[in-house]
Amino acid sequence: MTASAEFPPGPERPAGWLSRDEIATARAQLPILYVDAVPVRVDESGDVVAVGLLLRVTPEGVMSRALVSGRVMYHERVRDALLRHIEKDLGPVALPHVPASPQPFTVAEYFPTPGVTPYHDPRQHAVSLAYVVPVAGDCRPQQDALDLAWLTPEEACTEAVQVEMNGGQGLLLRQAMAWVGRLP
Repeated sequence: MTASAEFPPGPERPAGWLSRDEIATARAQLPILYVDAVPVRVDESGDVVAVGLLLRVTPEGVMSRALVSGRVMYHERVRDALLRHIEKDLGPVALPHVPASPQPFTVAEYFPTPGVTPYHDPRQHAVSLAYVVPVAGDCRPQQDALDLAWLTPEEACTEAVQVEMNGGQGLLLRQAMAWVGRLP
């Protein structure tokens, strides 16, 4: 993983992590920048042949499928945030291939109010840059992920899988597969 610039904590350059109260205050007042990553396996010609979906338990205790996702920290490059979250969710030897100049396939705007956009996050207003990221290494679920399932793009876009995804991530997955030319 590439290193982010390191600055000493202080009033001008906070450490990047906020306390529980500070993040709650920020979420109530500001849109928060996120990255969403759709991990994929590609064949020798670069065509997407599999999509990795995490299995997680929601705060309400419901099992759901999810993409790799997380906040971009203060003074962190987007590529570094992508690499950090992929490593956090898929393990240190996932071997992601983030291009030299990463371009999102879309920007998803999550609102705390349902129905404003197809994306919903009850905690906050978040703006997420969404990427398709090929991974070549050994991926294993980490942190709070219970499992990692590799599905064909066609399987991942079925209604049965889409209903297992929360907050509009099913739509984001379908957009990703359309972007790579694999929407059934």
